Amino acid sequence: MNFALPALPYAYDALEPYVDATTMNIHHTKHHQTYVSNINKVLDGPHGSALKGLSLAAIQANIPSLPESIRTPVINSGGGHYNHAMFWTLMAKPGSANVTPMGSVKAKIDGDFGSFDQMKTQFNAAAAARFGSGWAWLSVGSDGKLFISSTANQENPLMKGVVAQSGTPILGLDVWEHAYYLKYQNRRPEYIAAFWNVVNWDQVAVNYDSATAGNTAVFDTPVA
Repeated sequence: MNFALPALPYAYDALEPYVDATTMNIHHTKHHQTYVSNINKVLDGPHGSALKGLSLAAIQANIPSLPESIRTPVINSGGGHYNHAMFWTLMAKPGSANVTPMGSVKAKIDGDFGSFDQMKTQFNAAAAARFGSGWAWLSVGSDGKLFISSTANQENPLMKGVVAQSGTPILGLDVWEHAYYLKYQNRRPEYIAAFWNVVNWDQVAVNYDSATAGNTAVFDTPVA
């Protein structure tokens, strides 16, 4: 039993003009597919039994307990699959979802950061400052507070014992060059600013409510 590339919840051109269709197609069918193929190779390998029966989210949370020989490929490929599969759900066609936070997640953002704009400023700074490839995240910590972090490569906040600050991610942004270079070239801050036009705040609200209900796997993908 293996993982499979999930279908996008929208057409490749749905996020235009903020994310171009060519980038979305390559990002999904080439980059994400590679992560899926490579984590499946780990599953089929000599130490793949350590992953059997674990969902994708559970794999992220159990990396320190895995055999040392597969930890790095699991972080790179399992993390890549998880991060991208979640990322697609965090975006929506402009105008098809709430364009700003609503309800309990809005109240929490205002309470923990002072305002939505102040949260955006911190998030943008984390995304822009990530050296090389990685991600920016908005997560719920073990203390119930929201925090912003940046992780390298395909690491994510679920990876306790791997990342500096662990928690349950509810919003994330891919800042690898393959996510934006065709349209924005080296203008990462412009790409980051454009991202806010396609954030699916309805989904972020669902993720937040799930996280605060004690579900650390607000997004998950089972072994196919």
